[in-house]
Amino acid sequence: MQFHHHGYVSGDPRVQPAAGTGVDRPSELPDEVDVLIVGSGPAGMVAAAQLAHFPHIVTRVVERRPGRLEVGQADGIQARSVETFQAFGFAGRITEEAYRITEMCFWAPDPDNPENIVRTSRAPDDEAGVSEFPHLIVNQARVLDYFAEAARNAPARLEPDYGYEFVTCEVADEGEYPVTVTLRRSTGPKEGQERIVRAKYVVGCDGARSRVREAIGRELVGDQANHAWGVMDVLAETDFPDIRTKCAIQSHDGGSILHIPREGNHLFRMYVDLGEVSEDDHGKVRETTQAEVEARANRILHPYTLTVKHVCWRSVYEVGHRIADRFDDVPAELVGTRTPRVFITGDACHTHSAKAGQGMNVSIQDGWNIAWKLGHVLDGRAPESLLETYSAERQVIAQNLIDFDREWSSMMAAKPDELGDPNALADFYVKTAEFPAGMMTRYERSLITGEATYQELATGFPIGKRFKSHPVTRVCDANPVHLGHHHRADGRWRIYVFADRPAAGEPSKATRFADWLTSSPRSPLARTPEGADIDAWFDVKVVYQQDHVGVEMNAVPRAYLPQVGPYACVDYEKVYAADPAEDIFEGRGIDRDGVVVVVRPDHYVATILPLAATDELATFFENLVGGERYAGV
Repeated sequence: MQFHHHGYVSGDPRVQPAAGTGVDRPSELPDEVDVLIVGSGPAGMVAAAQLAHFPHIVTRVVERRPGRLEVGQADGIQARSVETFQAFGFAGRITEEAYRITEMCFWAPDPDNPENIVRTSRAPDDEAGVSEFPHLIVNQARVLDYFAEAARNAPARLEPDYGYEFVTCEVADEGEYPVTVTLRRSTGPKEGQERIVRAKYVVGCDGARSRVREAIGRELVGDQANHAWGVMDVLAETDFPDIRTKCAIQSHDGGSILHIPREGNHLFRMYVDLGEVSEDDHGKVRETTQAEVEARANRILHPYTLTVKHVCWRSVYEVGHRIADRFDDVPAELVGTRTPRVFITGDACHTHSAKAGQGMNVSIQDGWNIAWKLGHVLDGRAPESLLETYSAERQVIAQNLIDFDREWSSMMAAKPDELGDPNALADFYVKTAEFPAGMMTRYERSLITGEATYQELATGFPIGKRFKSHPVTRVCDANPVHLGHHHRADGRWRIYVFADRPAAGEPSKATRFADWLTSSPRSPLARTPEGADIDAWFDVKVVYQQDHVGVEMNAVPRAYLPQVGPYACVDYEKVYAADPAEDIFEGRGIDRDGVVVVVRPDHYVATILPLAATDELATFFENLVGGERYAGV
C-alpha cells in the first residue's frame, strides 16, 4: 500500500482522495451517464470497483433490491478470485474471515456393507501449487461488501443506486448517449414510477433471468435441466466425522452430496442430490420441502445422522448448461463494423451448476474484463475497437466452463459402479485442479494479446494467461515480497523489465531500455497525459538478477525510479532483485539475456519481448493507444 506522496495521510489510507465525479457526487441518479451497470452482484460490483478508479467517467450502478445483499447464494472462492481480491486490496481481510479449503475427502459405499458410506480417499486442494493464494469459502454477500467498500473508497466514490429495476433499453445508431434505458422504482414511496436514463454504455449484470439480455435479443441456449439438487446452509447436529472438511459423498443408490463447510466454524452447506427430473415436471421439483431434503441427506449419509437445528438459507434448483451466442448487442453480421454498446456478464450470459464453485468466480472475471476496457475507451486511452474483445474473450471461457461443469456434474450424479474406478471422482478432482482454480484461462491473439513469437524467453509466463506471481526481494527495504501482489486494479498496464546479467549502473540492455523509455517519442510513457504522474498509465518495474545487496539504488536508471505526486517523491518500490533461495529467473524460465513482460490491467500476460525489441513494443501500444504523442517525458 502506497500513500503520503500527496501529503500526510492521518486516516485510513485505503480511502483515496475524491476526484472528478467523486467530488460532490450527486445522490440522485443523473439523467445521463457514461456507464450504467445493471445489478450489484459479483460482476456488477467488481465492474463498479474498477470503474471507480476512473473518476472522470460517470458510472452508476442500479439495483432493484432496497439495499445490500444479506444472504448470498454463491460461496466458493477460487484462488484466481483471491488474486483479484489482492488487486482490489482486500485479500488479507477476507481470507481471515473465510473458511480455507486445504483438503477434500471422498466417500463411497462400503464394499462389505453398501448401505453404509466409508471414506475412500483424501486429496490435497492444490497439490501442484497453481497459486500462492488459498481456496476459500465465504458468503457472496461479504464478497459484495468488500467490492462495495473498494468502489466507495476509490476516487469516484461509487455506490449503488438501490430501488431501481431495469425495464428495457433501446440502442440508437448515433448520439453521444445512444442507449436509452427505462427504469422503474422497485421500492420506496415512488415505487412503480418509471424514468429514463441515457447512457453511452450499459453493462447487464442482472442474473439468469436478465432483462438486459432480453432487451438486446440474446438468448441462453443449451441443455435443458434434467437433474435436481437441494441446497441448504444449516446449523446441525451430526456424527459425520468430516463435517468440517469439504467432501464428495456417493451412496449405493446413486444419491450424492457435495458438502462444503462454511466460514465461522459452525455453518455448513450441503448440495443434496434429488435425482432425475422428468420432462413434464414443469418446475414442480422446486416445491421439494426442507424435510424431504433432510431425509434424503440422511439416507445418503447412512450410518451417520444429521439433525438440522437451523436453516439459514435453502433452495432447490435444476442443473442446466446454457450460454448466449454473444455477450454484447452487436448482431453477428455487423461484428467489426459497429461499436458494442450493451454488454452482458455472469449468469446473464452463461448458466451452469453450482457444484464446481465457478459461478461467482467467472462472473468476477467477466466484470473486471469489461470494466477496465470501458475505462480505457472512455478515458481516451484506447479505441472503441477494444470493446469488441470482451465478447470474443469471455464467451470462449464460459463455454470451457460449461464443458467442465457438465463432466463434473455428471460424475457427481453417477452411481459409483457407473464410474468404474472407485477413485475416479478423486482422480478427476486432482487432475483438473487448475481449471476450477481459474488458472486455465488463456486469451487468444487480439488487439491486447500478442503473438507468442518470443515465448521461449519467459516460459513461465504464457502469453494470454494470468501473470503468475513469484517471490522476489524489494531492493529499497530488503523485504521479501511477491512480485505480482503490487499489481493493483488501478487500470494501469504493467511493464516488467527482467534485466540482463550486468548489475545496475553497468552498461546493459536493461539500461538502454530504460533510456529509451524516458527519451523516445515512441515510448509508451510518452503517451502519458500532460500533468499526470509519469507512471499514471504504465507501471514499469525492474527485476535484477543479482541479490538485493548487489543492486545499488543510486545506479538504477530513473525510468525505474519515477517521481510521483505534487512533491515529486521517488517511488522506490519498482526495483526488485532475484531471491537466491527462489530465483524468479529460474522459477519462471526467464532468459538471462533479459526480457520485457507486458501485463494487462486485469493481470493477463499481453506480450513478451527481448529488451532490444523497442520498436515492437512501441508498435504494440501504438496499435492500442494510438500513435500520437500525448506528452513529453
